[in-house]
Amino acid sequence: MAPNPETTKRQLIDAAEALFAERGIHSVSLREITAAAAVRNSSALQYHFTDRDGLLRAVLRKHHGDVELRRHALLDEYEAVPDADLRTLVGAFVRPSASMLADPDGGRAYLRIMAQLVNRPEVPSLEPGPGNLDDSTTRWRALVAPRLPDVAVKRLHRRFTAIRMTFVELARRAEQSPRRDDRLFTSHLIDLVTAVLEAPLSPETARLVAPHPRTGTDG
Repeated sequence: MAPNPETTKRQLIDAAEALFAERGIHSVSLREITAAAAVRNSSALQYHFTDRDGLLRAVLRKHHGDVELRRHALLDEYEAVPDADLRTLVGAFVRPSASMLADPDGGRAYLRIMAQLVNRPEVPSLEPGPGNLDDSTTRWRALVAPRLPDVAVKRLHRRFTAIRMTFVELARRAEQSPRRDDRLFTSHLIDLVTAVLEAPLSPETARLVAPHPRTGTDG
């Protein structure tokens, strides 16, 4: 009996997910993924996904939709409360991804892969263009911007620092043995990310970021 195409795809996705998380997106060969998936047809991966980037997108897509739905729902709640604080907005970003810690079907591997992506912009992901507010991360960035000093948004890129910190810390947690309860970890991570966004500029940073009086460039 010929292998079921959907079963083969799922085997390849699951194998890639585990290997990408453990060894790195570019540190495992497609042949190794095919072998780990116990797929005998050596061309099956190329047939279903074309190349490594296509396979990576399939791995991300396995979890991405659920995270997007949860984040948009929390952002809707945030926007419905006129006096909602910054920590609530940070929680709307962190909590949907943190929920993957409890997903037994590759959620922890997904977090480890996301940490690689946020640190390697040359690796393709599912993220739409920066102007597409249908993407929850883009929407979150747009909501955060008015709450920060202009220099923190345009010059110091503090929102990206917050996003990177979120995924690096989630990946660190995902590398450890699963816990019965991640609520304390998640709450503390929200505290830390909120503090990053709210951190005041020191006199030294303010001086260094100010335009040079003669050239108009950074001091």
